[in-house]
Amino acid sequence: MSNPLLQGKGDECHLLLGNEAIVRGALEAGVHVVTCYPGTPSSEVPDTFRRIGGHGKEYMLQYSVNEKVAMEVACGASLAGAKVLVTMKHVGLNVAADPLFTATYTGLPGGLVVLSADDPGFHSSQNEQDNRNYARAASMPCFEPASAQEAKDMTIEAFTVARELEQPVLLRTTTRVNHMRGAVRFGNLPEHKVPLVDFKRNPLRHVPVPAVAKVRHKVLEENMARAMAIAETSPFNRVTGPENVQLGVICSGISRNYVLDALEEKGWSDRVSVLELGMTWPLPEKLILSFLNRMERVLVVEENDPLLENGVRAIAQKGGSAVTIEGKGDILTIQGENSTPRLVKALAAFLGESCEADVIEETGNLPKRPPNLCAGCSHRAVFYAARRVFGDEAVYSSDIGCYTLGMLPPLKCADFLFCMGSSISAGSGFAMVADRPVVGFIGDSTFFHSGMTGLANALFNRMNIIVVILDNGTTAMTGHQPNPGMIQEQLGDPMLHLDIEAIVRGIGVSQVRKVSSFNLRSVEKALEEFKGMSGVRVLIAEEPCALYARRSLGKGGSRVAEVIAQGEETRKCVDSFACPAFCGRDGEYSVDKTLCTGCGVCLQVAPKSFKLVKRG
Repeated sequence: MSNPLLQGKGDECHLLLGNEAIVRGALEAGVHVVTCYPGTPSSEVPDTFRRIGGHGKEYMLQYSVNEKVAMEVACGASLAGAKVLVTMKHVGLNVAADPLFTATYTGLPGGLVVLSADDPGFHSSQNEQDNRNYARAASMPCFEPASAQEAKDMTIEAFTVARELEQPVLLRTTTRVNHMRGAVRFGNLPEHKVPLVDFKRNPLRHVPVPAVAKVRHKVLEENMARAMAIAETSPFNRVTGPENVQLGVICSGISRNYVLDALEEKGWSDRVSVLELGMTWPLPEKLILSFLNRMERVLVVEENDPLLENGVRAIAQKGGSAVTIEGKGDILTIQGENSTPRLVKALAAFLGESCEADVIEETGNLPKRPPNLCAGCSHRAVFYAARRVFGDEAVYSSDIGCYTLGMLPPLKCADFLFCMGSSISAGSGFAMVADRPVVGFIGDSTFFHSGMTGLANALFNRMNIIVVILDNGTTAMTGHQPNPGMIQEQLGDPMLHLDIEAIVRGIGVSQVRKVSSFNLRSVEKALEEFKGMSGVRVLIAEEPCALYARRSLGKGGSRVAEVIAQGEETRKCVDSFACPAFCGRDGEYSVDKTLCTGCGVCLQVAPKSFKLVKRG
């Protein structure tokens, strides 16, 4: 059955995720190249490109080892004349910032759109940084969709602006936009591939030595002035509501939906005029000033940093407007997400209306569910073994990935974490100062992302650290995307398997061991051996991710564990290993066979308490 994203005709309407709508928009724009490093909430964009199977025909897709590499590949392809989409989550743009800031100076004739998916509310991230700051710092036009339809339409417009200005454009989404579903009206796909822009060799533009960069900075500012003119008349910047009122709201991104929902819910739509901004940088100063001059008071609504609010205040001051501007405060804060109940409360205060208590969000009574490793996760076995060998004597440096979930009791194998790849580097820094064993945990995908440089640095500087590479054969936490360590059969012809042990030894590490994660005796033996050594030591613990093994490798687990004896040994296993498949009630223990994968680790922890039986 053909996929509607790749085959759907113009004027058809389909129910799509925001991420899927971005894919359709890129296809309608004639995208040539897609590069990425997967990161929630943007992961479905490249995954959808991969799933619908247009690679090599309509477009080329590359999973890169990290965001900086993805950005550099994207810049090179766009310089060669291609329309390019590069995708990542918000913290990924920190990694990619180095090439991006220079690319805005040199410009890219083919057209580059940068999808940065922000995460207000910490749904799957270590911070909620506001990447609209990057649009301002790097001088990029910025679009912020608020619906699935806009996600498609703004992707197309972003490519148009990127080619017109020869300037990278930021498509800034948030979790709610990426993962919402909505009706999307299709446009037509290109009948033929969109032509590439001919590459013209020009080192005085594309080799930004200081003298060149100085000239290009002026061009960049001229391009942003052109972008402002586009923003002034953009259909994504519009005024809605009555014109004969003197109370206004200026809003951007997903907050536009909350504002309109709150006004409609409370019947206040006829009292407030709303300026909705979808192209949010550069700000359309004339449009905003014209709106302000009609108002006595204006409320600015946005998530996270008060960037729009500060911009509106500056425009009002510059234009001599006497309007009163309100924004961040007790209700609308820089923390978390906005919502319709929060906007009801904020608008009630703005309009001088009473606000019933039931519109205030109450989340304190919701049951808490701590993050947990899956049943059958190979990381759990390694953490258990590490605790057996080191206990609280060692300090555990963690990294970004499923293994971060080992922080909670009883495993307690994550004492600190900074960013992707930091476990080796930060662990090395800790070991420089503290006279304690340091064990750093890093996954296979994260090792390729940014762990290799940390390992080289640790070896070069003769650091004293044990590095445990948890190789589960996939990029598990974000949805099993390819990485260079995946087996060749899963990668297929477009990609090549790289051997982690060969890389580690190639860097120069001589103290290397490889074990099966599920073989507790082997893991403990290797760690005990490393405990008596010094310098850089690397343990590679291999075992496929349980979900990946079942879904992609055809290893469904024909056997499951069963409790054969109750008692103290069983209780200790349940308490210390804490597999989610364990069940306990009134002092009796059992195994949930729907969760158990048959890894057999519990049999090694408590051999008198468990046995494996056939599933079913």
